[in-house]
Amino acid sequence: MIEPSGRWAGVLLHPTSLPGRFGIGDLGPAAVTFLDWLRRAGQSVWQMLPVGPTESEHSPYGSPSAFAGNALLISPEWLREEDLLAAADLDEAPELPAGAVAFGAALELKTQLLRRAFERFEAGAAAALREPFEAWPKEPGQAPWLDDWTLFAALRRRDPGRSWTAWPEPLRRRELEALAAARRELAAEVRFERFVQFLFDRQWTRLRAEARARGIGLLGDLPIYLSGDAADLWAHPKLFALDADLQPEKVAGVPPDYFSADGQLWGNPLYHWEHSAATGHAWWVERLRLNLHRFDFVRLDHFRAFSAYWELPAGAPNARDGQWVDGPRASLFEAFRAAFGERLPLVAEDLGAIDEPVHELRRAFGLPGMKVLQFGFLPASSDHLPHRLERATVLYTGTHDNDTAKGFLAQLAEEDRRRALDYLGVEPEGFPRALLRAAYASVAQLAIVPLQDLLGLGSEARMNTPGIAAGNWSWRLLLGQLDALDPTPIHRLAELTERIPAPPPPAPVPAPEPADSQPP
Repeated sequence: MIEPSGRWAGVLLHPTSLPGRFGIGDLGPAAVTFLDWLRRAGQSVWQMLPVGPTESEHSPYGSPSAFAGNALLISPEWLREEDLLAAADLDEAPELPAGAVAFGAALELKTQLLRRAFERFEAGAAAALREPFEAWPKEPGQAPWLDDWTLFAALRRRDPGRSWTAWPEPLRRRELEALAAARRELAAEVRFERFVQFLFDRQWTRLRAEARARGIGLLGDLPIYLSGDAADLWAHPKLFALDADLQPEKVAGVPPDYFSADGQLWGNPLYHWEHSAATGHAWWVERLRLNLHRFDFVRLDHFRAFSAYWELPAGAPNARDGQWVDGPRASLFEAFRAAFGERLPLVAEDLGAIDEPVHELRRAFGLPGMKVLQFGFLPASSDHLPHRLERATVLYTGTHDNDTAKGFLAQLAEEDRRRALDYLGVEPEGFPRALLRAAYASVAQLAIVPLQDLLGLGSEARMNTPGIAAGNWSWRLLLGQLDALDPTPIHRLAELTERIPAPPPPAPVPAPEPADSQPP
């Protein structure tokens, strides 16, 4: 949780961007190496993007599940450590290209390795995992989603490329006999999907323990919307604004903004908030519960939609002609407080078209908001500059949706570029580090910098370009690139700006027992 009296520094890096030989970064050894680097750099927070499964465009913000973990993040090296893979399984695996995520090749390879791990497990390998595997579905936070996801995933694997809305009517409508028949027919596949989620959770728990041992908190990201082909729509259709044929009536987006003159037409199904409120927002509570199992605190993506959201007709050609509709507002956060306590470990992503009711909702529940230094150098955006900030802020040099600092400066209009350089007192080559210094020296409780900005990389390292579907989410560190980034000056700056929390006081040493009570 972000304590009101503290100051922290953190780095934004999605695990898929870590280096390694399997085509995509994961939760294994490279993640631990990154944690070691964060500690040496005086960092207290590792922020990630959402960690659920992704679809064909690979966006973490349009997952087919609000709960499941992304199987591509499972580490083959850690599977080998637990005897779920043989040494030959890794030795014979092809070494995929570095420098960018090879989504297709990584999916093919990791699916093969996970299948092999499952075969070995079912044949009796890794016997120490058998009892934890059988008990895991009963652990808190797993039961509300696991059975639905595993059957959904098995059904999708049986009929790839076909949306659940095109399944036979009895399955689409979740008739009990059809569900029971599918579970019998696909029992082995359902068990495999459960095994995959067990492995994800097991490795995640290990990574979180590694982070805690180094004094580093994990900041997660809860995307507000889901893919239209998500297990949750199939399992809980009343929670979503669907018509009688289970098709979306209205879809999500945002009006025209800095990123797009036509707005952003996301196309995700919207929620039926009245039904959610009637259940005490139970699905949302369970969703946050699982995120708090994985993370120390959580960024709520597109927070303004909890106040009011941009509604568009299904099939709209762009996002211009929508309307604002009231969201759940306080009722959702009261449900969170009832479940998780008065002080919620949440960050409000309150960027974009923000009005006073959004600020009121955030402040009513004591949530820090977000600011982005890059936006401060655009016309009419000076509220993002350090001298305008309030303390309850998470300040970014840029987010996953922004260009890198170096790329941003290069594309600024000359007047804005000069103003940015004059404000920071630097020449162009010093711009990324000057943004880091400005963020750390600000009053914001938490300063987050994308690793690309610490490396001084250009637009080639941008993670996402909003409004463009293809070519995103693929940037990766090269082997040795992190080793070449000296953490010492970053640690020194965090120290100077009081962003390194003081260590807890040592535990008191117990007084020795009287001599006559000592054993002989």
